[in-house]
Amino acid sequence: MEGDETTSAGGGSAPSAPGGLLQQILSLRLVPRAGNVTGAPCPTALCHFSEMWYGVFLWALVSSLFFHIPPGLLALFTLRRHRYAKFMSVSILLMGIVGPIAAGTLTSAAIAGVYRAAGKEMIPFEALTLGVGQSFCVVIVSFLRVLATL
Repeated sequence: MEGDETTSAGGGSAPSAPGGLLQQILSLRLVPRAGNVTGAPCPTALCHFSEMWYGVFLWALVSSLFFHIPPGLLALFTLRRHRYAKFMSVSILLMGIVGPIAAGTLTSAAIAGVYRAAGKEMIPFEALTLGVGQSFCVVIVSFLRVLATL
């Protein structure tokens, strides 16, 4: 019996719980976390507001970096000899980090709030879809120049 408790708790230490949540969200595997195994209403889903917010925010940040790092490196490589334009690559890379931290925090909280108010659970794949969707919408609005027409 005692061996079953240690294997189901994943080591039983409290500091491993955030790493377990990060692993669950990024790997998209539906494995129970250490603090969410025994007697939990949703052992394989994200059911608390903070878990849902963190999942959507994390995927928005990762996908935003995925969209911004290649153009930033390309700009750095092509404009490296220009006196002032080489700093544009730094601004592109900063927008990949600052954008999701500023706006992504609020929109991820709004999404998690709607899920929580509706009493729904969120699986990690939904967090992936919603986080990448946020970044994709930012890219589409940037390329279509919708805001310039208003």
